[in-house]
Amino acid sequence: MVRKWLGWGAWVLAAAVHAGDEGVTPTEIRLGASQVLSGPLGPQTLQYGEGARLMFESVNAAGGIHGRKITFTSLDDGFDPKRAVENTRKLIEEQKVFMLFNSTGTAQTAAVLPILKESKTILFGPVTGASSMREGVNPYLFHVRAGYANETERIFSQLKQIGVTRVAYFYQDDGLGKTLLGEVKKASAAASLPLVAEIKVDPAAPDFAAAAAATAQANPQAVVVGTAGLTFPNYVKAVLNTPARPAFYGYSVASLDVIHRELKDKARGIILAQIMPSLRNTTIPVVAEYLKVLKAKSPDAPPSASQFEGFVHARLLVEGLRRTGRDLSTASFTQTLESTGEIAFGRFTARYSPRSHNGSDYVELAIIDAEGRLRY
Repeated sequence: MVRKWLGWGAWVLAAAVHAGDEGVTPTEIRLGASQVLSGPLGPQTLQYGEGARLMFESVNAAGGIHGRKITFTSLDDGFDPKRAVENTRKLIEEQKVFMLFNSTGTAQTAAVLPILKESKTILFGPVTGASSMREGVNPYLFHVRAGYANETERIFSQLKQIGVTRVAYFYQDDGLGKTLLGEVKKASAAASLPLVAEIKVDPAAPDFAAAAAATAQANPQAVVVGTAGLTFPNYVKAVLNTPARPAFYGYSVASLDVIHRELKDKARGIILAQIMPSLRNTTIPVVAEYLKVLKAKSPDAPPSASQFEGFVHARLLVEGLRRTGRDLSTASFTQTLESTGEIAFGRFTARYSPRSHNGSDYVELAIIDAEGRLRY
């Protein structure tokens, strides 16, 4: 009887493991993502996806990973956590993806965490820097980018260093904006730079003129902009229509491409935290690899910072899949990353262990120059 129950238990365990890894076949590794592909953040997220697909297409053209080709399906959630949950269930239950990759949004990531645990499915490289996602270790969550806390500390360190005393914070009243507000308050307290104003806009009906008027009234020397997509340049445009002339500091989730396209020469002088190396530094192997792959695919296409970030996320995932070997499963991939320690692409490094899935802590500040490029 004992042998019978042990045998039955082993069969159930094997079935559960197989059910969780159906996205790995002899010829395919299926990846999926719920992303914000429409609305103000859509253009930027599409760039992430283009960069990731550049990497995957290059790998597939070379024969795949241990003979398996990568497929990547993206579903639009419109930055709505409820739709993110629906999309994630569809990807796991209907499309049988092996892994979720590069999903976007803090609130969206938080909403799908129970599904990851329930289905034993990994989410690799979500586009969120929230500290709440990095406290402790979630066995099904692997980060790539540095956290918002790292970025905020770097911003306030420079503000204090250059003698700025009047700092305001502007944000869109959503999951991202509120998350960054928490980081800004911590960093401002640590740097003894209290905020002179907290200014927000309704994401459904943003009143940029009112936000700009509130900014001018507060008269800050610098504004930390806690948003991305079109909200960032629309706010800057509105402020520049007032007498106020603060310096603008943004996060890595703010797209250089969108900012430059919308502001043109007025983008000059905006400072953005960056969690990826400079595209000008071709001595860094992953930069050189991205530029080579981009040129081979689209010779006349200009390099994109957001596209490069998607490429690096995909490059790190590919490295983890390769190191795992032919016997690929959720368990074997996790064991490989946790035992590998550091994965380095020149100056950009990511570290994983059983105690931390936080990936990289690489942060630099870069300023937009007259040509719309970042200077580190």
